[in-house]
Formats: sequence, structure tokens, C-alpha cells
Amino acid sequence: MSVQERKERERAVRERLIVATARELAEQQGWDAVTTRRLAERIEYSQPVLYSHFRGKREIIGAVALEGAAEMAVALRAGASAADGPRARVTALARAYLDFAERNPAVYDAMFQLDGGLAFAKEDTPEPLKDGFAALLETLAEVAGDGVDPGLFTETFWAALHGLATLTRSGRLPTGDAERRVELLVDRLAMV
Repeated sequence: MSVQERKERERAVRERLIVATARELAEQQGWDAVTTRRLAERIEYSQPVLYSHFRGKREIIGAVALEGAAEMAVALRAGASAADGPRARVTALARAYLDFAERNPAVYDAMFQLDGGLAFAKEDTPEPLKDGFAALLETLAEVAGDGVDPGLFTETFWAALHGLATLTRSGRLPTGDAERRVELLVDRLAMV
């Protein structure tokens, strides 16, 4: 291995450590607790080293969002593929989405609530975000209905899931009816 390859590998390891530490700190104490100073202390590197990887907190949030989008895509596909039939797949997809949001609140915030400097629904949208949407579209396209654009239907269904996730997490919806909400969403919106 050349010196350059070793340096690149070490740089990638440091970058993963920064992202993992930011994510851990955010999940434990919230995103307000994630500062470059605290990250530098936790990973035992200087702030200039941290800044050599990320220009600031916004880019770190973006990196966490991309990592989260990739993880969510895997979770959505796993949930949907374990179910048999369109209705069961859509229900499993919805549950997987809501479970991901509940288990990973800081990552979910990085993906959809905070400014990570990422483009959504544009040509330059990063691949992990596109793949997260594709994971929804793969299942929802089959139930969009005749004459309904599958992408538009997926956006609408996603918006409903996002609303359920954020309103439940903020305590604005009672948690006891979560399953009934999923069933209603599937029955009325997906009509399967």
C-alpha cells in the first residue's frame, strides 16, 4: 500500500468517526449539543482536523442525513420484501418508515428537519436520498392507481408518513392509535 493510499484510508476512517460521533451525540443530547468543539474533544482530534473533513456543522448534518437515508432505504426494502401481497407490503413499508423515524430521531431530523445543505427532488440530489425515495416508490407504485403518477402518489404517501412520524414524536398525536393510523392510511390513501 502506498503512502497516499494509507493517508486516504486514514482520512476515511476519521471521517466515519466524526459522523458516528456526531450521530451518537445528537441521539443522546440533541443536535444543539453537536458542536465542532465537542466533536473534536470526543474524537480526540483538533478542530482544524475536523474542519479538514467538514466545513462545519451543516456538512456534518448532511453526512448523517446521507448515512440515515441509506439505512432507511434498507429498512424499507426489508420491511416490504418480508410481506406478501400489495396491501401487506404497503403496510409493512409504512411500519418500517415509522419505526425508523422513532428509533433514530436525531438521524430523522438530520434527514428531514435540519439544513444539511442537501438538494431534494433535483438533478443534483445525492444518490442515498434518491435511493430512499426509490425504496418508497418500488412498493407504492404498484398501488398508485390507474391514471395516477406513481411519483406523485409516493410523494403524497411519504408526506403522510412524515406527518405521522413528526406529530407522534412531538406528542401531538396519541401513541395508542398508531396502528389504526397506519391501517387508515393504507386503506384510504393506498386503497388496497
